[in-house]
Amino acid sequence: MPRNLRVKNSTALIALMGGLLSLTTQASQAEISDGIIKIGILNDQSGPYSDLSGQGSVEAARLAIEEFGGTVAGAKVELVVGDHQNKADVGATKAREWFDREGVDAIADFSNSSVGLAVQGLAADRKKITLVAAASNAFTGASCSPYSTQWIYNSYSNGHGLANMLVKRGFDSWYLMTVDYAFGHAFSDDIRKTVMAAGKEVLGEVRFPLNSPDLSSYLIQAQGSRAEVVVAASAGSDMANTVKQAAEFGITPNQTLAAPAVFITDVHSMGLAQAQGLQFLTAFYWDRTDASREWANKFYERRGAMPTMTQAGVYSAVRHYLEAISASNSDDADVVAKKMRELPVNDMFIQGGSIREDGQVMHDMYLVEVKKPSDSEKPWDYYNVIDSVSASEAFQPLADSLCPLVNK
Repeated sequence: MPRNLRVKNSTALIALMGGLLSLTTQASQAEISDGIIKIGILNDQSGPYSDLSGQGSVEAARLAIEEFGGTVAGAKVELVVGDHQNKADVGATKAREWFDREGVDAIADFSNSSVGLAVQGLAADRKKITLVAAASNAFTGASCSPYSTQWIYNSYSNGHGLANMLVKRGFDSWYLMTVDYAFGHAFSDDIRKTVMAAGKEVLGEVRFPLNSPDLSSYLIQAQGSRAEVVVAASAGSDMANTVKQAAEFGITPNQTLAAPAVFITDVHSMGLAQAQGLQFLTAFYWDRTDASREWANKFYERRGAMPTMTQAGVYSAVRHYLEAISASNSDDADVVAKKMRELPVNDMFIQGGSIREDGQVMHDMYLVEVKKPSDSEKPWDYYNVIDSVSASEAFQPLADSLCPLVNK
């Protein structure tokens, strides 16, 4: 072959290889659709749930993003924030705007089930990811979505799970103080079923209106029942009022007070003198492990408060979402959702966790009791961790799931 022909062929081969390399690089970059990963934190920024989520969840998400250096798979990660005002229509409108106009890829938190369910349905239609930190079982039940995961707790884990643990610890008789709307009913139903299935007694139940400032008449009935456990099946100010007024009536020295939905900010607000002895399940306590302490102290430097389980869960959810993008080199929702379910969940919030096909994030829960003031040795030193509850015990069996994605 003439030398000049060999040179031409070599040049052509080099050009071809360069072109193929360029196409490969472009294809790799094209996996991130618009060159930006945009995550929304949609929660209560100013109302009754703002302490347990609010700006604290925003900061938790930032900490997760910072662990990746602000980029993943070569794309910049951006955070946007919205206040749903605990209104489903407001939350859905904001989510629609984010999805359709602003290119948001995933939304995390919610902290309100009605808002979360509205957005989860919208996100499924648009093939967007939702990372849920709200309590309804419907997120992984009849309303489940292949693009959604529920991270922290639900009415089954904190209703059934709490009752199951206390029954095992020898409590035989129960009385339910239930806030009269869907949230309270869901928890009281799960508790009642669990207690009765164990052959124990529910001696009575009283239901009271949402945001009731004076619970004295209801507490007198609970006290008169002589039940070993009085359950405050409520949250927020209703739960706090129940705990405070139970202490004033002298109920808690003689009867154990339990509640299915308690956050460390609630205990901080009530104070140990009134909250002491309260028992509940939590997915996270900042002072439980070296890793949780290290992360919580970073959070505290920014917020001046220790993180709630919701805020810690938002960190974990955002971190795992970014890990899935990094592992798959894609922000396509089908690809990322599949990868999220394939990868184990390991961080300061969850150790050895996994995501089921119905979207339930499987992790251990912890039975805790609020300390006496004399037992607290430092700021935010509020809980004694009494026992752990395995994921398989805490969450509804997959065989009982109403999720249509589950193969039974």
